This record gives sequence, structure tokens and C-alpha cells, in this order.
Amino acid sequence: MKRIISNMLVVFLAFFSQLTLAQTTSVPNIEEIYINPEFGKDTNLGTRENPLATISQAAKMVNETEGEGSITIYLSAGFYGMSETADFNAQKWKFSATNRLTIRAEILPDEQKWSPAEMPILISIMPFVVEKNDKGETIGAQNFGLMFQNSHVTIQGIRILGQPVHENPSEGVVIRNYPIIWEGKDLEDLRVTQCLFIGSRNAVPNHLGILANGKTLEVDHCVFYGVKDAVVMWNSPATNSSFHHNLIVDSYGGAIWTWSTSSDFKFFNNAISNSNVVWILEKEEKESFTIDNSIIVGYNSLVNKGGGAQGFGEKGNEEKLKFSQDVILKKDGQLEIIEDQTNRNFLHIKPGTLGSNLGAGLFTKEIK
Repeated sequence: MKRIISNMLVVFLAFFSQLTLAQTTSVPNIEEIYINPEFGKDTNLGTRENPLATISQAAKMVNETEGEGSITIYLSAGFYGMSETADFNAQKWKFSATNRLTIRAEILPDEQKWSPAEMPILISIMPFVVEKNDKGETIGAQNFGLMFQNSHVTIQGIRILGQPVHENPSEGVVIRNYPIIWEGKDLEDLRVTQCLFIGSRNAVPNHLGILANGKTLEVDHCVFYGVKDAVVMWNSPATNSSFHHNLIVDSYGGAIWTWSTSSDFKFFNNAISNSNVVWILEKEEKESFTIDNSIIVGYNSLVNKGGGAQGFGEKGNEEKLKFSQDVILKKDGQLEIIEDQTNRNFLHIKPGTLGSNLGAGLFTKEIK
């Protein structure tokens, strides 16, 4: 009898131990991943209580998981030094137009408690991959910050910088960081919204905000300030795509590149100020595009064709751009931009001035 009681006690203690462990240990929920660069650890489970430290670790978790449905990755306010590419390439997880992969700030610009200081800040600090020609001479280098090899992706509410590097170390050499790249075969449906891209040509050059290879690209309510190029659509037919309610200021390259974009590209409610080249077409200039309800003030060249990392091509056919009656086009001048960092409208068009009625910027609704 004593042996029976003893065995029963061992079984009970083992059961109680497992029950206690299950109650006290967080089970990772791949559908929601939290990242906090201040106190997160990549050995954590990625829960709200035990966040990860890096976006690249979140990418690895997504890539290793099997299933389907939406996955949302929440970034806390803070500074994210990207020491390696966050490569999202989920082969075993199925996303859809309604069940998306979303990387977003915890607090979004339309929320009452948001301020510019609340935006998570991404900056690349990783090594560059050096490019050489047939003679072994260095002709450039590149790296990628956020890389997406999946369809049905949303990026929202993030402040994205370039990388501290000398962009042109010698004649014909270009060192470039691509903060967001969408690269793969048969991709569709990428949305980049409410993001702030900032660059400093001489300190932290942001070579190209969004490099996209796929169809159904939507870029809306973003601000590109001091960025060399805002968006390049390349390599595969970018059908059913749009660029709207965006503000581009001080672009020293080409603001919009439509290398692979079809004529159904929708461009409306955008404001461009002080741009080197406004629009760069593919070399053959096969497509024409319509600009609706937008303002373009201050530019060196309206339309170029061709080009690449080493340059902006040559003078293009301006008749390839069709302007609706509500478009304001001025070769000289600039828009009035708020540079007070304490202002909620930091790096937006000053209210009541030219272009402020377009709704271009981070906000999708008015905050009262």
C-alpha cells in the first residue's frame, strides 16, 4: 500500500509540475510578434511581455514557421540598428490579400497619442557587398535593410534612414543602401504607408526608399525628405500600382522611376518640391502616365529616360506625362515645410500654404 501511495504521489507531483510550467511559460504566438530594441532579447519568445530585440530575428521566426493567416510584427519606439538584412522569405506560411504580413509601429500617426518622436527609427549599419567589374575593379557596393520575398505585405508607421557612408568615394563608384526591397518572382501586393524616409546626402545618404519588383504596389501617405530616389519599379510589369498622398522634398536623384510600370499606374494627391529629376522613364519610353490633383514645384528636369545607379539617364519626352487640370507645375520655387521637431506636422507642408490642401503626408485623417 505504501508503494502504491508513493507512486501516486510521484505521478501527482509530475502532473502538478507540468501544469505549473504551462501556466507560467508564455507560448509564442506567431500571429503577433513584438520587438523592443531597448530591453528585448532575440532569445525571447517575441510576446508583448518578452519581446525580441531585432527585426532580423522576427524574419527568421516567420521564415521557419508553417501555416497560414496574418502575421503582425509590432515595433516599439526606439532605435533599430540594422546590422544584417531582415529577409522575409516565408516558404511554409501562406499569406493573402486579407491575411497579410504586416510590419508596423505600435503607435500609428493617426492615433491621438502619436508624435514624431514615437516613430521607431531604422538605420542600416551592416557591411556592404562589394561589386567588381571583369578587371577586378570596384564599381560599387550595396546592401538591403528590409527585404521581402513574399506577396501581401504591409509596412506602416516607421521612420527609415539610410546608412552613414560616403556614397561616392571615387569616380564611377556608388555605395548604396536600399532600406526596403521587394524582390522575387511573381510577387504581388506590397503596400508602404505612413512611413517617413529621411536622408542626408553628406552624412546619412538614403539612396532609394523603395525598390520594388512586382505588381500591385501601393505607396501612400509617406514622406520622402532628402532621399535620393523615392521609389523605383523595376524588372517585372508593375501593373495595377499607385502612388498617392505622398510628399517628396529635396530629392537629389530621380523622385519616381517607372522602368517596369504599366500605363494604369495611378499618381494623385502628391506634392514634390525641389527635385533634381521628377520622373524617370524606361529607356524606350513605351508608356505614358497621368498625373492628377498634384503639385510639382522646383525641379531641374521634369522627365528623363534610362539611367541607373550610376546616373539619371538622359532627357526624356515630357509629353509622356499627361497632366489633369488640377495639377500645379512650376519650374522654380519650393513648398513651405515645417522643420520644428516638436510640431506634430514635422516635415509636412505648412497649413494654409501652397500644396497643404492635398492631404500629402503621414496622416489619413484629421486629428482633433
